[in-house]
Amino acid sequence: MTDENHILTRPLGAPAEEAAVEGAATGVPDEDSVISAIATVYDPEIPVNIYELGLIYAIDLHDDGRVDIEMTLTAPNCPSAQELPEQVREAVAALPGVSKASVMIVWDPPWDMSRMSDDARLALNMF
Repeated sequence: MTDENHILTRPLGAPAEEAAVEGAATGVPDEDSVISAIATVYDPEIPVNIYELGLIYAIDLHDDGRVDIEMTLTAPNCPSAQELPEQVREAVAALPGVSKASVMIVWDPPWDMSRMSDDARLALNMF
C-alpha cells in the first residue's frame, strides 16, 4: 500500500502527531476521524466495535483522499466475513474528503485476544 502520493503508512499505535498535522494541511481526513468512523462498526456477535477488538491492522491515508485499510477477522470462518469489511469501507467512504476507501483482509499476523483494547476486555469481562 505505498505510492508516491502516500501521506501516511504506519501501524496503529505508532505516534500520531505528524499524521494529524499533515492531514490538516492537505484537507484529507485525519487518522482520528477514520478511526472514529471504523469504531461505528460492531461485530454482530460481540458488543464491542471492531477497532477496540483489534481487527484493524493498518490505516493508510493518501493525499488524493484515498484511504486503504488492512483488517483481519477473529477467524477465517467468521460468519461476518463478507459484511464487516464492507461496513468498514462504507463508514470510511462517507467521511468528508475521502475519495475512495478500500479494505483488505489480511491473516498475518493472526488475530488473538491480546490485540483487544482494555475497553474491549472490560466490556467482555476478559481479564
